[in-house]
Amino acid sequence: MLSPDPAHCAPSAVPRSPPVEFKTTDLCDQYGDEVIVCQSIFRDYGGVRRFAGPAATIKCFEDNSRVRDLTAEPGQGRVLAIDAGGSLRRAVLGDLLAQKALDNGWRGFVVFGAIRDSAAIAAMQIGVKAMGAIPLRTDKRGEGQRDIPVEIAGATISPGDWIYADEDGVIIARRALI
Repeated sequence: MLSPDPAHCAPSAVPRSPPVEFKTTDLCDQYGDEVIVCQSIFRDYGGVRRFAGPAATIKCFEDNSRVRDLTAEPGQGRVLAIDAGGSLRRAVLGDLLAQKALDNGWRGFVVFGAIRDSAAIAAMQIGVKAMGAIPLRTDKRGEGQRDIPVEIAGATISPGDWIYADEDGVIIARRALI
């Protein structure tokens, strides 16, 4: 059995703010008219199960070039929503990009598609919700769009919307609720 490369699982050098305390169930009860609930299609893969932040968005299909570009930028506590078209044939996120995102201050990912390197990602202090895992990486064609509204699990997510994710699901709000 191969163990993850320790260089990819080292604690982040970026100072982390303490996790925000919330429950999606409570937010739905309190702000029901203001939240959009994503369909229950995601599994937890990251070492953090509860995460929230303003959305950044990418639309791509079996090409994670834009994911690589965006995770290299300062995350500033954002959550990256990736519309990979629901494809479970290629992974748009793996341990290297998840670690890069963690190091650059990203809070988490919501992936309408697949990831890979799930054991290594589970050891990282970052939130990752995805539909599944597959070992096959994407092609690198430089395709995809960023900073546009995306459709993920029955919800439209626009850049700047707030994503709240925990053990019970993923909800979207047009403003910060807490």
